[in-house]
Amino acid sequence: MKLPDFAKSVLFAIGVVSFSHIVVTIFSQTIPNSVLGFFREVGGAFMLIFVFAFAFTWFLRARPHNKPKKYAVIAFDVFGGQVEIEGLRTEFRNHDVAWSFMKEYKKNHPMHNFAMVADAPNAGKKTIFRYI
Repeated sequence: MKLPDFAKSVLFAIGVVSFSHIVVTIFSQTIPNSVLGFFREVGGAFMLIFVFAFAFTWFLRARPHNKPKKYAVIAFDVFGGQVEIEGLRTEFRNHDVAWSFMKEYKKNHPMHNFAMVADAPNAGKKTIFRYI
């Protein structure tokens, strides 16, 4: 059975339209959706890795360091020389207490400056924590 030319043309057009629809569907939906889904998951994994890396580095930096066990308050005169003022407590075991005493000393002796110092474990000199 021989098909007429019109039927051949219609079948050829249907074949071209079907094939083009399949190609368009593959290249416009199937491949982009699978590729975008892959990169979406990979991007989420990278974000999760960055969050954990940031949290880990923050945890390493935020861990407690070796705090000094003794603090001292040193008084300085207006010329910057170290002086001893009678009646002042200068040795403390707590940072907050030393800071509180320093603020009170500054109110009572406005012409003097005060520094809170401590011996650092690996340093040859004393470390100044606060200065007013």
